[in-house]
This record gives sequence, structure tokens and C-alpha cells, in this order.
Amino acid sequence: MNIIEINKVLSNETRLNILKWLKDPEAHFPPHNDINHFNDGVCVQYIGDKAGLSQSTISQYLTMMQKAGLIIPTRHGKWTYYKRNEKLIKQYIQFLDKSL
Repeated sequence: MNIIEINKVLSNETRLNILKWLKDPEAHFPPHNDINHFNDGVCVQYIGDKAGLSQSTISQYLTMMQKAGLIIPTRHGKWTYYKRNEKLIKQYIQFLDKSL
């Protein structure tokens, strides 16, 4: 776990919002027509639509979040779905609780 990289990701309001939205995808995103569940996460297109940012910006944000370990990608055909890495998020919170 790279605390500095995680902190960099969390220093941006949109990236922080993405993590919040992914915590409860049913409340923040429309149903996925192709897989009918959120077990593998949320489609990039839905994340971009909610954030109101360009596809390239959202892709850059998601790549940063993935490299920091905060989200996990899953491919379904040509689409990539993202969900939170709950294990790493829990470790991060525990680290902060013990260290700060």
C-alpha cells in the first residue's frame, strides 16, 4: 500500500466522489442493461456521465485510482467495469487511525 499515491488520488474532489459513488452503485448509477448487476462494478461510461467530464479525463482518473489500488477493473467484452477495493480501503483507514 502506497500511502502517498492514495493521498494524491484522494486529493481530487471528482476522484473522491467516484469512490463515494462506487460504495453504493445502486443509489448513484442506472442499472446495467448488459449484466443486470453491479457485482463487477460500474461501467466507465456511467462514471463519466455522472462526473460530467470527458472520457479521457475519466480514464486518466480511473487509471490513477487503479494504480493506487483503490479500484479493481473487470472486463466484459469491450467494456471495463470498476468497483472499490474494499480490502485496501480498510487497510488505509486502519493505517491512518494508528499512525495519525
